[in-house]
Amino acid sequence: MNNILNQQFNTPYQTPPFNEIQPELFLPAIKEAIKLGITEVREIIENSQKPDFSNTIEALEKTGKQLSRISSILFNMNAAETSDAIQKAAREVSPLLSEYANDIWLNEALFEKVKSVYSIMGTLKLSEEQQTLLDKTYKGFIRKGALLDEKQKKRYRQITNELSQLSIQFGENLLAETNDYKLHITKEEELSGLPEAVVEAAAHLAKNEGKEGWMFSLHITSFMPFMKYADNRKLREQLFRAYSSRCNHDNKHDNKEIILKQTALRLEKAQLLGFKTHAHYVLEERMAQTPEKVNDFLEELYSKSFEYAKNDIEEVKAFAKNEGFNEELQRWDFAYYSEKLKTARFQLDDEMTKPYFQLEKVKHGIFNLTNKMWGLSYKRNDKIPLYHSDVEAWEVYDENDDMLSILYLDFHPRKSKQGGAWMTSFRDQHVENGMNVLPQISVVCNFTEPTPTRPSLLTYSELTTFLHEFGHALHGMLSKVNYESLSGTSVYHDFVELPSQIMENWAREKEWLQEIGIHYQTGEPIPEELINNILASGNFQSGYQIIRQLSFGFNDMAWHTITEPVKSNPVEFEHQAMKRTELFPLIEGTCMSTAFGHIFDGGYASGYYGYKWAEVLDADAYTMFKTHGIYDKTIAGRLRETILSKGGTIHPMELYKSFRGQEPSIEPLLERSGITMH
Repeated sequence: MNNILNQQFNTPYQTPPFNEIQPELFLPAIKEAIKLGITEVREIIENSQKPDFSNTIEALEKTGKQLSRISSILFNMNAAETSDAIQKAAREVSPLLSEYANDIWLNEALFEKVKSVYSIMGTLKLSEEQQTLLDKTYKGFIRKGALLDEKQKKRYRQITNELSQLSIQFGENLLAETNDYKLHITKEEELSGLPEAVVEAAAHLAKNEGKEGWMFSLHITSFMPFMKYADNRKLREQLFRAYSSRCNHDNKHDNKEIILKQTALRLEKAQLLGFKTHAHYVLEERMAQTPEKVNDFLEELYSKSFEYAKNDIEEVKAFAKNEGFNEELQRWDFAYYSEKLKTARFQLDDEMTKPYFQLEKVKHGIFNLTNKMWGLSYKRNDKIPLYHSDVEAWEVYDENDDMLSILYLDFHPRKSKQGGAWMTSFRDQHVENGMNVLPQISVVCNFTEPTPTRPSLLTYSELTTFLHEFGHALHGMLSKVNYESLSGTSVYHDFVELPSQIMENWAREKEWLQEIGIHYQTGEPIPEELINNILASGNFQSGYQIIRQLSFGFNDMAWHTITEPVKSNPVEFEHQAMKRTELFPLIEGTCMSTAFGHIFDGGYASGYYGYKWAEVLDADAYTMFKTHGIYDKTIAGRLRETILSKGGTIHPMELYKSFRGQEPSIEPLLERSGITMH
């Protein structure tokens, strides 16, 4: 790692040498890489030739490669396999990286060169991808402060530096609060209602913590089953309150002040750059374009689904009353009675399907699905260094046996890993000196660990999550562009979820579920009746689910359409933002924003609506497979050609139309969700 700068990694396919990485080497390595990047930029500025596409725009695209390589390793490890030393390194290098970026974007001499190339764009014979790169580079300078005066530039630097620190602090606080809480149970009767597999996992967790009995945590694989199945209402309430009040305890891990600072600084930065709000700034580079359009979109979905959501709640209330429950239905009761109602109505619950969705089988089922559609094949490589023993590394090949990518799969929760599921990369596909540079893609999840007596078994929802993240991975692995900054998932944020969400559709296909659904003990195929029940339950509580998603979108937009810094308590602000979507009594002490990592530590600020936006795209796009066949190679090939391989080289609406033949309609999503217009 310390001689990382003068040679390629001495590993298979130049993969990161995790076995040699010492956290204390990150800071000096990044400082060296910054020096190298600055030298590369200086060479562009000092080049006496007339600025052109090659010596300015392409040259700038090629700067800082070592830096992005090392920093991607650091920040990916900080998310998936962190430690005090790695967190320290991330905190130390963040301001340096902000400063480095600012030194480039705010450099007047460099901007002059870029501007002079941009001004003659019409006379240059550029490919579509080159035009996109030139346009994106020029606008990038403006969006990052190139037109500011000296005083404003100084302030811009301070803001970006502080924002990078606040984001890291938010994530550290959330991880700490998630890890710090444990519900320790020592009386067996308090486990009433919990399935055997959940009890076994809790015993396993307690043993790992050196305790007797059973333990439940705030990691979703432990938290959700408890909320769904535990008969003990008091304990459900206790766990729910702990989960829903993370980072809202006025202690050292409290995120309220951080949120107020972040949103105020984001607003100040946007206004400095001439935008009314942070959302106006962000949405300029999104398919949605303006906050008004986003709010109209959220409103349309809200108006069409709120009555359905209220009916969903009433159904659960009536069912609970029938079961002898005579109190007011609270949030910690909803999942419990909702699951019971689902079981009664569809003879279905997560624990009935889990034995058929063994992680290994599902993984190979997804591999086979991509093989049928695009001819992809996978070969495990045990010589590639890994950052944790849980991780697997795979070589991915095209149908003609050309290597496409390295794929890391990291499935299980641990204390050193953030919650949730995501796709990321250690290197993006691009062309260098005429050679295709292979992407190194990683899928990170938090699926239930295997225990001594059973393998990792997925709920149907986790199966869908796996398909979702694999869709992102395909976007990275099938990329076929020239420039790294336009590669794979480097697309508008409200388009990036299309490849992931379109993959989820196969979880709704009987044919594919029959292929992967094999009982882990008996080897029996999943009964057709069980599949029919899964598919029949697909729209169960869909109104409630849509409103829940919209509440997060409204909250995000409220935080980022402020025109003055928020002075009120974030809990109160959030309450106002989400009030129209509330379907339950408010619970004192809970706050969603303080744990809303997507928008305060994950790049989705002013973008959470993008999940629903992309659902409109995916439901509309999937009608092509519905019409021509779910494994249709021609349609799959078209999806690859027009969307998966193109990265951000062309405007997303153009890509979408070239696949679909028309602009998307909202109707297929409403239909799929069982929301029909009366």
